[in-house]
Amino acid sequence: MSESRNLLRTQQFPAVLLLVAAALGILLANLPTFGPIDAVLGFHIAIPGTGIDLSVEHWISDGLLAIFFFVVAMELQYELTRGELDSFRKALQPAIAAAGGVVVPIVIYLIIAGGSATSSGWPIPTATDIAFALGVLAVFGKGLPSAVRVFLLALAILDDIIGIIFIAVLFAHDLNWLFLVLAVVGVVIFGILSRALPERRGWPVVVVMIIVGVLVWGLVLLSGIHATIAGVALGLAIAQSPSMRVRHVLEPWVNGAILPVFAFAAAFVVIPGVAPTDLSPAFFGIAVALPLGKIIGITLFGWIAVRIGARSKPSALKLTDLLAAGTLGGIGFTVSLLLSNLAFADDRAIRDQAILGVLVGSLIALILSAIIVSSRAAWHRRVTAASS
Repeated sequence: MSESRNLLRTQQFPAVLLLVAAALGILLANLPTFGPIDAVLGFHIAIPGTGIDLSVEHWISDGLLAIFFFVVAMELQYELTRGELDSFRKALQPAIAAAGGVVVPIVIYLIIAGGSATSSGWPIPTATDIAFALGVLAVFGKGLPSAVRVFLLALAILDDIIGIIFIAVLFAHDLNWLFLVLAVVGVVIFGILSRALPERRGWPVVVVMIIVGVLVWGLVLLSGIHATIAGVALGLAIAQSPSMRVRHVLEPWVNGAILPVFAFAAAFVVIPGVAPTDLSPAFFGIAVALPLGKIIGITLFGWIAVRIGARSKPSALKLTDLLAAGTLGGIGFTVSLLLSNLAFADDRAIRDQAILGVLVGSLIALILSAIIVSSRAAWHRRVTAASS
């Protein structure tokens, strides 16, 4: 058991799990198994007396994924207070690169799909999948300077912040301010309880924190804001010491169950039986903007950040190392899949094509990053060997 948990804490194995889960989802969606699985994903489960009534698919994307965002927010909190983003100086270069990695994909998407009914999909190609990108880096990047990983981690975290803002602002609907205020109060109580948590025998407080956390999730859902924001708020509110312990406990579950289940459900789409020219502009916009936009945006803006004097630890990266990070940034996956579901929630056909665009774009970025990262890693190994 301990060995399997340690495996799920590595960077390589969870990335493989995600890829397998997504491939299995798209495979089973295009076989006779589609009907039974679709019926399960569409089955509604309600909590009596609460007004909460979600399909299994939405319990996954709104419920389980909130736990993923909870873990991401705890990691974000650590990086902002003690890690690689704990000062303006450290955060400047990855912040500029992250801005490029958001702006350029949006521009490319709007050029391709902006004049159609699918223009609302512009947030989709802006995300970077931390787990996938770091997993590919770990597999192919042996020998690369540690600054590449630091830069990529900071970049991906900043990307997640932007994705969270998009989810909170763009996809809120029919706001219920009473529930929202009560949710904020719950987050404050959760933060206070985490700071009162004793090092030993703190289970009564932990149980109360879990109850408060679940209540906050329900209140955010009922307020009209996407429920994953509850995970973000709670992850930022929890005290640093217990957050490190909680991350350690949840990490194997997130990597081994939550993300693969979400990847399977999100990738459970029917490949359209139409000619490529009849595919939605959303498909082409995402499939092009995700890999190409990220490569251009991150590389160009990262280089500009160095040129204008954004001096931080990752600023020693060469242009070719920035290019490697840019290709890794094009692996959108988790957050991009979620944004696809949100942007085209009312049109299943377009949503499915957008999801296919995410999968194709991420696969292109994965292949390019494997080639470029391997090449740069080999170059750095040769330089190190020659100088030793």
